[in-house]
This record gives sequence, structure tokens and C-alpha cells, in this order.
Amino acid sequence: MWCYRGGSISTEPRINDRIRVPEVRLVGPSGEQVGIVPLAKALELAQEYDLDLVEVAASARPPVCKLMDYGKFKYESAMKAREARKNQAHTVIKEMKLRPKIDPHDYDTKKGHVVRFLKQGDKVKITIMFRGREQSRPELGYRLLQRLASDVEDLGFIESNPKQDGRNMIMVLGPHKKKTEAMAEAREAQAARKAERQGVAADEAPSEEALVEEGTEVAEAEAEIEADVTEAEAETEADVTEADVTEADVTEAASPEAPAEA
Repeated sequence: MWCYRGGSISTEPRINDRIRVPEVRLVGPSGEQVGIVPLAKALELAQEYDLDLVEVAASARPPVCKLMDYGKFKYESAMKAREARKNQAHTVIKEMKLRPKIDPHDYDTKKGHVVRFLKQGDKVKITIMFRGREQSRPELGYRLLQRLASDVEDLGFIESNPKQDGRNMIMVLGPHKKKTEAMAEAREAQAARKAERQGVAADEAPSEEALVEEGTEVAEAEAEIEADVTEAEAETEADVTEADVTEADVTEAASPEAPAEA
């Protein structure tokens, strides 16, 4: 009975002992063509150079293998893929909903969101929602969309003209800047803010001379305080001694005189 066990198919190339062919077309570490050699000879050369034998073209006859440091190759490939994803721009469509009789304060808030989206390089879908009797006045929504497009014309343009869609009216605004340009400007602004914060922190930090001078002043103040305390203790001790002497004199004067001997 035939049975299939599902599993993930590896997309990594075969290396070293995993290569199962009698001979390969070998490429050297620097990209030089070595030619067709037996697999055992290729593995021996890989061991001699302290490198890996990596199958780079399995569909060729014979397969093409290259001598390389496979761990380093995987790391560099991962870093390149990461940089590519970092610089990749995805087209995003944001949506903003308005009412035909929107309050001026609410309109300014919505317009601020639209400005932020356009600065980020994203498209914005503006939707005017009509309710009840408002459906009989589509010109209100049209004028509102034209007003919004005029207010943000420095950042975006009308990519899709206003059109009625059921009880809604829709318009799409496109940014003048590309997504990649907006991302690059955002990274530059972030780096500038970081450098400015580091500069402010460096200016606020006290210099070494100031720290030495401050330490000297503190030491002098502590020495003065210690001298004052020592002097006060000496004065107190002298006062206590003088008080003891006075008390002895008073006791001697108060005692009765001894009777004279007969």
C-alpha cells in the first residue's frame, strides 16, 4: 500500500555529503572555472581550502558546485534580503470618511489626517456619506471634495474624480512624493532628531574640569565644617571643666569647720 507523508520541501541547496552525483562542474573560491571533476575530488578540495562544496545549479548536467563558506554566504544573503525589504515600498490606500454638513473643527481634524497620509506617500480614499434627505443634494458632497482637494494640492492630486456610489461619493487622492522618497525623508529626519538629542545631552553633561573644581570645593567645605566642629567640641570641654572646678569650691565653702583640738 502506497502512503505519502507530507512535509516541508527544503529550498536550501545541497552541500558537501548531501550531493549525490558522480561528478560536478566545479567553480573555485574566487569564481575561477576548475572544470568537471569527480565528486570525491571536489570534496577533497573543499576540505583542503576549509570551505563547503555548495550545489549552485542542480538542473545543469553535470550540476554546478562552488567552493565557498556557506555560513557566511547565508548570513550575507539574509542581510541583503533584509535591506531589500526595508527599502521596499508598499502601496497603501488610506480611507477618510466625511459627512456633507461636517463641522469646521472636524473638517480641520480630518484634513490633518489626509495631510499626514499624503506626506507618508500613501493614497487616500475620501468617502462622503449621505443620509436621508442629504441624498438629494449630491452637490454638497462634490463641493466638499473639491474644497479638500484644493486645500491639500501641495501634497497630492486627484487621482480619481468624485463619483457617486450608492449613498456615498468617492474620490481618491494620490501623493506627489513616492513612497520610497517619503520613507527616506522620514529616516533622515529621525537621524537628525537623534543627533540633536545626543548633542544636547553632551552639552548638558559637566566637563571634567568642572567636576574636579566641584570636588575641590566640596573637600574644602568639609574641612571647614570639621574644623568648626573640633573647635566647638574643645570649647564645650573647657566649659565643662571650669564648671566642675566651680562646683568643688562651692562644696568646700558649704561644709562646717572641723572642731579645734583641745
